Amino acid sequence: MAKKKKDDKGPVNIANRRAKYEYTFIDTYEAGISLTGTEIKSIRQSNANLSDAYCYFENGELFVKSMFVGEYKHGNRQNHEPRRDRKLLLKKQELRKLEKRVKERGFTIVPYRLYLNDRGFAKLEIALAQGKKVYDKRKSIKEKDLKRELKQMKL
Repeated sequence: MAKKKKDDKGPVNIANRRAKYEYTFIDTYEAGISLTGTEIKSIRQSNANLSDAYCYFENGELFVKSMFVGEYKHGNRQNHEPRRDRKLLLKKQELRKLEKRVKERGFTIVPYRLYLNDRGFAKLEIALAQGKKVYDKRKSIKEKDLKRELKQMKL
C-alpha cells in the first residue's frame, strides 16, 4: 500500500491548469458540491473536466456552470446530464464575502481543482481571481521557462 503525501487529496485530482495562467488568484476556498449518484461515480473514475467551468451567484447561492461530468458507463435511463448547473456548498459568511467581492469590478470566481477528500466527498477548490493582462501572462511564461532551465542545469 502506497503512502499518501500530506498534500495529496485522494486518488482523484482534476485540475484546471489554464486558470493559473489566465487569472491571478487572490483567495481560495474549499466547497462541497451537490451531486447525484451517477455523478459521484463518474467523478471517482476521473471522468470530469473543469476547462470551461465558471461560477455565478443566483438568489444568494453559488453555482458552477459548464463543469463537465461524463455520463456513468453503467448508468441507466436516469443517468445525469453532463453539463448541468451544480450548487456549491459554502458557509453563509463565505458566500456573502464572495458575493460582495464579485460585484467589484474585475473579480470572478474560478473553479480550480476537483478532488475527493479523506471521507470520499467530492470537493471543488474555487478561487477568487482577477484576470491577468497580456503582459502579466508573458511574465508568468518567462518565469516558468526560467525555472525549467534552472532545473535542467542542476541535473
